[in-house]
Amino acid sequence: MDRPRTTPKDFFLWVGAMISLYAGVVAFIALIFDYINYAFPDPLAYFYDPYTSAAYEMAALIVLAPVFLVLMRLIRRDIARDPSRGEIFVRRWALFLTVFVAGATIVIDLITLIYTFLSGEDLSVRFLLKVLVVLLVAGAGFLHFLADIRGYWTREPKYAASINWGVAALIVASIAAGFFIIGTPGDARGYRMDEQKVSDLQSIQWQLVNFWQQKETLPADLAELNDPISGFRVPADPQTGGAYVYGRTSTSSFKLCATFNAKNRFVDTRYTEPVMAIPAGVKNGGDTWEHGPGETCFARTIDPERYPPYSKTR
Repeated sequence: MDRPRTTPKDFFLWVGAMISLYAGVVAFIALIFDYINYAFPDPLAYFYDPYTSAAYEMAALIVLAPVFLVLMRLIRRDIARDPSRGEIFVRRWALFLTVFVAGATIVIDLITLIYTFLSGEDLSVRFLLKVLVVLLVAGAGFLHFLADIRGYWTREPKYAASINWGVAALIVASIAAGFFIIGTPGDARGYRMDEQKVSDLQSIQWQLVNFWQQKETLPADLAELNDPISGFRVPADPQTGGAYVYGRTSTSSFKLCATFNAKNRFVDTRYTEPVMAIPAGVKNGGDTWEHGPGETCFARTIDPERYPPYSKTR
């Protein structure tokens, strides 16, 4: 008996389903990795930001999971209407390819684990959890699609429905958990505003240092930093449109203040040595920009040995 002919509809339904499946699985694993990195941060990571990547992966899952479910529903409806559609070559290729990819992933995952152990590297909790996540996801995929090849889900539709609901609940839970890390969209926008404010304060600080090196005094207000020749204009608070708070505390010291929405999401502690002299008792001295919610002031005193006036360097 000849196998049923594959139609363009069959081909694109299965290709779309497999693309959304593979991309969704990668996004799910990456999202869980972000949760692990958040819970067990790597001290060697350079400005690792789990928030941006987690937001992207959450968005990918929110789109890809329904796409996959809709495409598979259309495919299963066609098979229920015409059982011969379950024997088309594109379906068998898709199932066997998925089983192969899942099996290969399991093998590579185990090789990585054993190699790490034999090479004497540190089997950290973070590493072991990531290995376990990949093993569980790949193993579940391998067993599910192997059962599909053998027709188990066709014979047991109730179990198939239970698995589908369980996977859907897992995806919803993983997405919901992301809001405990990245916060709501409003929180995320607040964080971005805070990051821009810190960037603005850093720019203003270096303009103040340059001003002091040229004139050996600090400006009375920030408007004196505006320079039409270099093109520098003092930035305004992106959230309120108002000016940042500046105060000259001596001829070589000053403070800069801004109102923030929340505490720093992450701080690279490897680069906290001061680039300026820190007065005794100043909490926010040095070139650190840690802040909490509300108004925070950063006190700075210019070190003339590090930043000598230009008149003394000629």
